[in-house]
Amino acid sequence: MTTLTQKHKKIERSITLLAVLSLVTVAIGGIVEIAPLFWIDNTVEEVDGVRPYSPLELAGRNIYIREGCYSCHSQMIRPFRDEVDRYGHYSLAAESMYDHPFQWGSKRTGPDLARVGGRYSDEWHVQHLIDPRQVVPESIMPPYAFLAKKELKPGDMSDHLRALSRLGVPYSKEAIAKANEDLLTQVDPMADSTDLEARYPKVQIRDFDGNPDKLTEMDALVAYLQMIGTLVDFEAGEAQEQPR
Repeated sequence: MTTLTQKHKKIERSITLLAVLSLVTVAIGGIVEIAPLFWIDNTVEEVDGVRPYSPLELAGRNIYIREGCYSCHSQMIRPFRDEVDRYGHYSLAAESMYDHPFQWGSKRTGPDLARVGGRYSDEWHVQHLIDPRQVVPESIMPPYAFLAKKELKPGDMSDHLRALSRLGVPYSKEAIAKANEDLLTQVDPMADSTDLEARYPKVQIRDFDGNPDKLTEMDALVAYLQMIGTLVDFEAGEAQEQPR
């Protein structure tokens, strides 16, 4: 019997020694993984195009969370071929860097929504939310017709943006001051949207629910759904990576 084997048996037979050595091993591994985090500013690699939500998109996201949509729809495409083929490019951590809380999810009753933006028309989304089975016969999603009738009352969006800025979301002082104005501008195609577009690149400006006479919760939710997954230009990135 070798010396190494004898030492190994001694450790196995002593519960106290085994526990102490296991604790030391786990502690060393934990320090090796955690310690570097104290010397870096951000663990998420930034990606071109990712920006904070506009006030209207943020109001729509609040409705999305309020109605529990995250319970059935994840927003995290995993890097597996079957998922990428079905939903699109796998999700990047940077795409959720301004989410509080993030909407990744671990259960799907319905499809993943990480790339739902621009995939369907506004009218499709409105009809789907009013009566899901009208556009997806096999759907078990409950109807949300009341959103089209309920006036949007998001509260003071300046306060909301200010709170998020304290968590690290890079809203400028001007964006915070103009939050309520920006929310109304995004649903008014006739308004001067120059400043809004400068603050929120790729922002979509239009009436979203088909009823320009009333600002509804449907407007906000569809605005949010239509921007999800649209900020990062994956095709441009892949083209740049191609060898010349």
